[in-house]
Amino acid sequence: MPTGLEIFTVAETAAADAAAIGLGTPGTALMERAGGAVADAICARWTPRPTAVLCGPGNNGGDGYVIARRLKRRGWTVWVERTGPPQTPDAQAMAARWRGRTLELSPTDGEAELVVDAFFGVGLSKPLEGAAQARARATDRRKVVAVDIPSGIAGDTGKALGPDAFSAALTVTFHRRKPAHVLQPGADACGEIIISDIGLGPTPTSLHVNAPALWQKHFPWPDAQTHKHLRGRLAVVSGGPWNTGAARLAARGGLRVGAGLVTVLSPPDALAVNAAHLEAIMLRGFDSEAELVRLGEGADAVIIGPAVGVGSATVAQVLALAKTGAALVLDADALTSFQDDPARLFSLLDRDDVLTPHPGEFERIFPGLLAARPDRITAARQAAVYAGCVVLLKGPDTVIAAPDGRAAVNVEPAPWLATAGSGDVLAGFIGGLIAQGMDSFEATCAGSWIHADAGASFGPGLIAEDLPDLAPHALKRLYGRT
Repeated sequence: MPTGLEIFTVAETAAADAAAIGLGTPGTALMERAGGAVADAICARWTPRPTAVLCGPGNNGGDGYVIARRLKRRGWTVWVERTGPPQTPDAQAMAARWRGRTLELSPTDGEAELVVDAFFGVGLSKPLEGAAQARARATDRRKVVAVDIPSGIAGDTGKALGPDAFSAALTVTFHRRKPAHVLQPGADACGEIIISDIGLGPTPTSLHVNAPALWQKHFPWPDAQTHKHLRGRLAVVSGGPWNTGAARLAARGGLRVGAGLVTVLSPPDALAVNAAHLEAIMLRGFDSEAELVRLGEGADAVIIGPAVGVGSATVAQVLALAKTGAALVLDADALTSFQDDPARLFSLLDRDDVLTPHPGEFERIFPGLLAARPDRITAARQAAVYAGCVVLLKGPDTVIAAPDGRAAVNVEPAPWLATAGSGDVLAGFIGGLIAQGMDSFEATCAGSWIHADAGASFGPGLIAEDLPDLAPHALKRLYGRT
């Protein structure tokens, strides 16, 4: 796995620290490197100005004393504010090296034009209280630099631990990202995130940022010997005559992402409507589940769900397609149709299949799971185990999880994708890549990344119809990385 994309839980981070110390690196050396990295980041972005370094009692506060010392050495006007003396040996050692002004924590910023939040790190488990809570409420995030994570945000969930927490313009974390750096609302509270290497060494994990380095070596680029029949066969099931657009969006997405042959499978009464709008995409009609099985057997992947309708007819179609051997991408109505019996759906699926729910659909087929788990990553991973297939949980922090424990999180914001039909194109991207032989987890990661990249490149005014035609630009940028 590529380095730099890993996301470490609080426990994994503590284990990495302990391993480095166990191999002979003193904790004070790690603290010196961490504080130095933050001071360097500050000096690269701001000119010297009155700066308050807020130091907590633990090792995060120890980093703060290093930062204050390093800034003072560079000529900054800097002072430390604290709630009490340091409590850990390493923090005590760093406090003893600080020769500047030390004050009790003020509930307001006073003369400070920059505030370094070195109160509490990712391991905080209780809400901010007293002067720390008041300071978090009073401080403008635009002048805050957070050490590791804004204080008051839980490291493993990204959720605020109480009514008030710090937000930052810049967060400097160490070794690797933590879940709170990629999950909302923590990701937003962090502002710009810098990851500093302090020498902890490689540590394995199955949780990563969704970026091309994670999957691009397996991307199905064609070569000189490739023809359309080798580039995969994708089928998309259409709804009735008044509900055909969603299937065509998915089909066009699959075609644009490289599937060699894409076919819309249409009920007889929708054939004319679909035929009027399709060109390179083929069209076949079906009037029974047996006919759907026959058509599905000729596909490498089948998408069902976008606007097919909720009810027993869709359940029957999914049951039929499960017999074909094609990988299934189930979205929207195909998921909701099983809300009364999700176990029946799960019994049909295997590791090559993909579910793409938004939170509402996730609740319908995994009732109570999202609320019962501490974060979206844990919920998506558990859902993938329950369903026995890949699960993509949509949102501003989309999570992709496989039943073997692999998981990835989208970190690039793409708010313009919040438009009707966007998810249908996403299903097409995923299905098109699976049809070309890409592993379903990697195809889902890649399809989600292309989707977000396309949306971000267009920006305001994006509608779902734009997305398939933006895919070639995303693919060209991706191809340039190979």
